[in-house]
Amino acid sequence: MHRLVTVADPDPQRIDLWLTFLDDQGDIQLLEAYRQLLSAEERRRAQRFLRERDRHRYLVTRALVRTVLSRFTGVAPASLIFKENRYGKPALCGMDFDKRTLSFNLSHCDDMIVLAITQDRELGVDVENIALRPAPINIAKRYFAEEEIVDLTALSVDAQGERFFEWWTLKEAYIKARGMGLSIPLDQFGFRFDASERLEMWMHPNLGDRLSRWHHWQIRIASEYLIGLCAEHREDTPFPRITTTRIIPLVSDEHIGHVQLRTSE
Repeated sequence: MHRLVTVADPDPQRIDLWLTFLDDQGDIQLLEAYRQLLSAEERRRAQRFLRERDRHRYLVTRALVRTVLSRFTGVAPASLIFKENRYGKPALCGMDFDKRTLSFNLSHCDDMIVLAITQDRELGVDVENIALRPAPINIAKRYFAEEEIVDLTALSVDAQGERFFEWWTLKEAYIKARGMGLSIPLDQFGFRFDASERLEMWMHPNLGDRLSRWHHWQIRIASEYLIGLCAEHREDTPFPRITTTRIIPLVSDEHIGHVQLRTSE
């Protein structure tokens, strides 16, 4: 068991990714401890899932969010209060933390749940297991921009799958950072890759946004998990660095490495 890490205040020059795996958390007593952290509404939501795997994922996700945010806020996990915007993006409410804004975002795929946290900038994250299933190329053909579809179909079948997930994670991270979900059309923005590790975003003027407003990263955890990350640019701070921590809430955590594939820096 690893020593629990004492986390410093949230840092606008850092983005922390907290990763947990469902199969690490099957102990009955531990899961009951997680249930005690949930609000009454969260317990009701958990019971609405028909599949046991989905109930388990929801329980672990809420335990992850509450225990990690408790470290940054100093508020007991069970006492944290959340609100959602009109598109369903959650945020902490009822606390100003000395006028600082704590931003966080969640994503999950297969066995992994990812919680991204930073300070004073909007944030979005998406994770996909690229080995889990074939890429749904039909989704790209229906919703992506015409130039993306042309580029995609020019690749080999194997390369199409990887490119789809590279684009998808970055697109999902951006719309989650905007806090507007799929109300933002996926064919109105996208990403181009060059031969180096750089990526470049493009967007349609109708989006009402600026390219210079955002930083983007694409990283890999282990061999199969691809993560897209989008964070708001701040003129008064340097390009943020990324940390990755694997955690079992209430039990242990350890800093782990990641591979940075691309960045807009």
